[in-house]
Amino acid sequence: MRVGFMVGILGGILLAHAGYATIQYRGVLKIVEEEFSRPPMNVVVELLLGLAFCIWAALAAPAKFRSIHPDSEENRIVSLPSNLDFMIFNHRGKVFPCNAEYKLKK
Repeated sequence: MRVGFMVGILGGILLAHAGYATIQYRGVLKIVEEEFSRPPMNVVVELLLGLAFCIWAALAAPAKFRSIHPDSEENRIVSLPSNLDFMIFNHRGKVFPCNAEYKLKK
């Protein structure tokens, strides 16, 4: 996981540097009064490399997926916190009319 995270940071730095290099290149073109047609090839290569690093990091860095099946052994029972001071059950939802057809059927 650590290597994927570092590769992601490197990819982000490469993308930021490619953007900065493109802005500088456009500034130079304005000084020499030429029209901007496309960024230089080294910036395009840097963009593609940064994109590849970011995609690789996005696929390699996340943790293990957890099961969403209700019968799975990995699922744990979620309980209420022991401190109920911040639990609010009096909210604006009581303003809406309660239709009998929307209630859960038992």
